[in-house]
Amino acid sequence: MQGDLFNEKRSLSLLFGSPAKSRNRDAGTSHAAGSKVDTARLEGMVYEAIKKYPEGCIMDDVIASLPSIREHSIQPRFAPLIRKGFVVDTGEKREGRSGRLQRIIKATTK
Repeated sequence: MQGDLFNEKRSLSLLFGSPAKSRNRDAGTSHAAGSKVDTARLEGMVYEAIKKYPEGCIMDDVIASLPSIREHSIQPRFAPLIRKGFVVDTGEKREGRSGRLQRIIKATTK
């Protein structure tokens, strides 16, 4: 069983994950915190949430699908998933909870 968990984590790290980013002017604590973020796990969770919406979704939908994850941990996962080809920006927008437009994204069949 433990071997299965190891293999799952290894598979996720091969597909997902991006280096944590912080600005040079950020405090040392920001750099330390960023280095502890498991981006592979978060990207995988966000990708799985997006896949649940075959017609596409907005960030608010993903946030609602992952209530145990903070919004500021979800939002930075979109750009790497788009860059890697796991999701696409449809070019369409929909109004979110705030009343502002959010882009609609869809999982690809990668």
